[in-house]
Amino acid sequence: MQTDSSTPQLIHWTENGEERSARWHSESGMPPPKRVQIADDTTNADTAYRLACEGTALLWRGDFQNARQLLQALARRADHKHGKGKKKAPKAAASPTEAFHLHRQAQSQRARTLAMLLIPFEADYSIPLRRAPDVKLACNEAYGRGSEPFVASLRELLGLIGAHEWRKSGVEIPVLGARIHPHYGVFSPVRGEYVQLVADVPLPKKTETAFDIGVGTGVLSAVLARRGIARVIATDQDRRALSCARENLARLDLQDKVELMEADLFPPGQAQLVVCNPPWVPARPSSSIEYAVYDPDSRMLRGFLDGLAAHLAPGGEGWLILSDLAEHLGLRPREQLLEWIAAAGLQVADRHDVRPVHPRASDASDPLHAARAAELTSLWRLQAAN
Repeated sequence: MQTDSSTPQLIHWTENGEERSARWHSESGMPPPKRVQIADDTTNADTAYRLACEGTALLWRGDFQNARQLLQALARRADHKHGKGKKKAPKAAASPTEAFHLHRQAQSQRARTLAMLLIPFEADYSIPLRRAPDVKLACNEAYGRGSEPFVASLRELLGLIGAHEWRKSGVEIPVLGARIHPHYGVFSPVRGEYVQLVADVPLPKKTETAFDIGVGTGVLSAVLARRGIARVIATDQDRRALSCARENLARLDLQDKVELMEADLFPPGQAQLVVCNPPWVPARPSSSIEYAVYDPDSRMLRGFLDGLAAHLAPGGEGWLILSDLAEHLGLRPREQLLEWIAAAGLQVADRHDVRPVHPRASDASDPLHAARAAELTSLWRLQAAN
């Protein structure tokens, strides 16, 4: 089981008059709750919600399916608190930036509250509760081989089960005529517009080698290889991503055309084409999987731009795939992006834009609807400045 620290974190509670403890596991990095109370089928939702809001975790000892129902009841109360389902609309934010920060704050508060319902696990990932499902395969996929009993949130477990189903069924990628299977903790390529851009934009002349920076599921490497590029070198510093990409490329019979490498940004050498789809929003992620969306201080974006010129072969191009959602939210102005491009010794050769087609773009109830409705995803063709 993967852990966030070399020193195991423990959770402590009193049960039947005895002091108890177990290993604590949280993929989001949430510290073990300081107060833990036993809960079971007699615990009502109002009491559970009050305790969760106060920071008291509930270690479940009742029927597993009743725990799921209780979590749903907690979610309804949390959504009601933050404006969903109320007859009176919440006060509008003064700016898109404020709307974003309020939205993230509400998301964080909701996540913390719902994470307070805890489930015990045995060392083999079995759950010692009535009507508990068999989650051993899903846990092994996400955590690796188990070694000792532990406690984790039910909400995290349900996310893990959902990720297991995604991994089994996969995501249809029309340009590949195949499915990509995301692993737990690796961002799913559900927004196909950026994949289509990489498939459609003309390649630089005589492109024999391409770098894919931040390979993720391997979807862009697969597209590049299918376009006839003889050698693709794909990097990522996340071992889960590298494992996921390796499996997907093998399924597509492209493992001989794509070399995977654990690296922070660039591999050694130069290429005629260097592709990067960094996280689009310069904000702090609250869990490991959110690093695919949130890029604190635009670290990956700036690192890619600053190192690109040195890794471009003569006449080569860098393809930066980036949404302008951050611009509409007031988090990163277009002028700043252009300044970073120029300061890195690069120039813009062209830009190809596409409108997102995901459901949130047309969901008027979304607190960030105005920004999402205006969003464009762009492929910036960058070259070394003359």
